[in-house]
Amino acid sequence: MNIRALQLGSNDLSRRYRICPDAEWHYEPKLSREDREYDIAVIDRKLTDEEADILSRIVRAYCLFVTERTEMTDRMDFLMISRCGRRIGDDELRRLLEEELPDYYGRPYGEKFDPHMLTAAPGFHGSISWHGFTEMVMEGRFGEQMRQAAFWRTNIPVEKGQAIDLWLEYEKNPGVTIELEVTQFVSGSVAAVQKVWKFSEDELQHQVTIENTEKDGPVFVAVNARGSGTLKIIALHDRYSRHGEGTFLPGGRRLVTEDREELFTYLDPGDLKPPLCVYFSGYKTQEGFEGYRMMRRTGCPFLLISDARLEGGGFYIGSPAYEELVSSAVRDAMKELGFTEEQVIFSGLSMGTFGALYYATGIRPAYIIVGKPLVRLGQVAEAERIDRPDGFPTSLDVLWKEMRSLDHEAAERMNRKFWEKFDNTDWSGRTFYIAYMIEDDYDAGAYQELLTHMRGRGASVIGEGLTGRHNDNTSGIVSWFIRQYRHVIRDGFDRKQAQDGGTE
Repeated sequence: MNIRALQLGSNDLSRRYRICPDAEWHYEPKLSREDREYDIAVIDRKLTDEEADILSRIVRAYCLFVTERTEMTDRMDFLMISRCGRRIGDDELRRLLEEELPDYYGRPYGEKFDPHMLTAAPGFHGSISWHGFTEMVMEGRFGEQMRQAAFWRTNIPVEKGQAIDLWLEYEKNPGVTIELEVTQFVSGSVAAVQKVWKFSEDELQHQVTIENTEKDGPVFVAVNARGSGTLKIIALHDRYSRHGEGTFLPGGRRLVTEDREELFTYLDPGDLKPPLCVYFSGYKTQEGFEGYRMMRRTGCPFLLISDARLEGGGFYIGSPAYEELVSSAVRDAMKELGFTEEQVIFSGLSMGTFGALYYATGIRPAYIIVGKPLVRLGQVAEAERIDRPDGFPTSLDVLWKEMRSLDHEAAERMNRKFWEKFDNTDWSGRTFYIAYMIEDDYDAGAYQELLTHMRGRGASVIGEGLTGRHNDNTSGIVSWFIRQYRHVIRDGFDRKQAQDGGTE
């Protein structure tokens, strides 16, 4: 991994410290341009106001470090707050430059082990069933000794010097004890083993990390078990590790319920001025945050929210504990910034629209900006049979996970879960911007239904329909979405226009 590191100072620190070889080191006696971005910046002298302004635009939050001997100015104090900077002493500086720079790599990566490839091990005595791709259920006798119960038939590559965080989602009866076993082979071989890790249930209460200090080589993962009862293997997630410096992005937060369900959030304070732009990630098979660059270009504080429970995401819906994680994440960000509901924008595309609209019922942001709305998740699932065969199977997993049934009555209950919240919300003074696909094959008529349910409630609705099915003109939806964001930020909050950008 190549880390772009910037240093400003009177002397080049690379002459004093052994800079980690993964870093592309840039020593600048004076900063006068902003034609490139950096993964991390180290400041070792007093900055001019112009340099502080440039740094605010070319360095990510949580990636700014200022040595303790550096004289501070008012503008630098503001920079430290807006970029979530840290003051560090000489010992911390040495560790950062010589050992910790790899944790600030630029492009994050996360995924689930392919749920299609989960297999019960030979020798298991009992019943095995799959509920779509939500879980594999094993019920029976696993034996008196710890032995392999299930494994993934595909391996994942791990490069030398790389660390991988693993998180296993599972449920089990008290009569079953499990462990996670990870075996790393030498690259090109299926017999030569480099290393084996075994993680107990106590260790699996938290993410576990495998460190590859030897050679490149793939890892094979199995769940071992002993005892008798039921074991549900839900998902195994693997992510490039930052050794505690954040999940996916430096500063990214990972929140977990007692049921082992995860939610990810990332707060960038921006320029500390309203609005707070809350963006719910859409469908993503590669785990991580969506919308970083788009929200960063606004210059506003922004909060990214991501759900990676099912293939592509779980629509941010779940148990009361899970939904409280989402609501609390937004309220905590508002409290940290000192913002009111009138100073918040909720937004999302496709899967993210459900999160934006669903949680707007409790927080009532001033503006809601969504593209390709999906609100009747039961109808989305039912469309999989005839209207959109095999087009979005995750919709069936969402329905099963939430309702434990795929029949019509379960779909109706799923639909009602949204409308019961939406219809009991005071929308007066709120403005909705909604772009929709006229021939949408996911949630047909969602825009018209939203209009019907908002009629007479004091909300303003600005809509735009584009010809095509749900995924026929994503670029057109995104362009419209960005234009509305620019308009709201400019006119609703008296700010300069945000720049154009994609959803990356």
